[in-house]
Amino acid sequence: MNKVMSNKWFITLYLLPALLLVGVLIFIPLILTGYYGLMDWDGIGAMQFIGFENYAQVLADNRFWQSAGHSFLLALFSTLSLGLYLLVSMILASKIKGANLLRKIYLIPMLLSSVAIAQLWIKVYNPANGMLNTILAWFGVENPPLWLADPNIVLYSIFIPILWQYAGFYILIYYAALKGIPESIVEAAKIDGASPLQIAYRIKLPLIMGIVKVTIVLAIVGSLKYFDLIYVMTGGGPNGASEVMASYMYRLAFGQNDFGYGSAVGFMLLLITLIVTYLIRKVTANKEEIQY
Repeated sequence: MNKVMSNKWFITLYLLPALLLVGVLIFIPLILTGYYGLMDWDGIGAMQFIGFENYAQVLADNRFWQSAGHSFLLALFSTLSLGLYLLVSMILASKIKGANLLRKIYLIPMLLSSVAIAQLWIKVYNPANGMLNTILAWFGVENPPLWLADPNIVLYSIFIPILWQYAGFYILIYYAALKGIPESIVEAAKIDGASPLQIAYRIKLPLIMGIVKVTIVLAIVGSLKYFDLIYVMTGGGPNGASEVMASYMYRLAFGQNDFGYGSAVGFMLLLITLIVTYLIRKVTANKEEIQY
């Protein structure tokens, strides 16, 4: 059996179905997206090769860079929110009463579709009878904000349901990592007189730092390509105030039937994501891994 499993032809045969699936679903669409970006195409008629004209136009497109700024702002908020998720997971892992129930409650948003969450928060933000403005009215606020119609606050209004949607996902990851720390290490620290804060900061956090780095990458990359909830709630409006790179690409390709330019925007989104991922990996790289 070992002889068979060490044969390169058998290894290739076993990997071939997965490689074909990855190639068909990931690499071929990526190559085609880059290729379509070289064309002037409405998605239906004949394609006309125009070289790198679309890509040059993307680099000079203020709307694209505005949407990129919104995506990076979401990435910043997502990264900062990881600190709150980590704090909640440490509290849950400290054997507080009702921790199991709270974990299940935090996971509820993960069970809902993005469309359902978007519709829920549209109702919450409703300026006439939404829950949020109703509460503000109870406190005497006469002119509550138009959360999804004010260009100055719409982006931040959308960030709240996005961060709420993925809170349970990151809390679950951190909770599992914290529960994997041997109890003997924590007990030894308590015997040495370490406070709960010192145990959390100097013992638990360094031991799960590898997981924290992974979640940072997930949060940033996920934010850069985020689309669905923003599209359902505002469609990128008003006047592009909540536009992100993915929604801008969708609007160009499917809203304006400019598949060539939309593909160029999509390929630029891919390149930006790859570059950011590489930089994050370089910045968070650590030659010394703490073992336990």
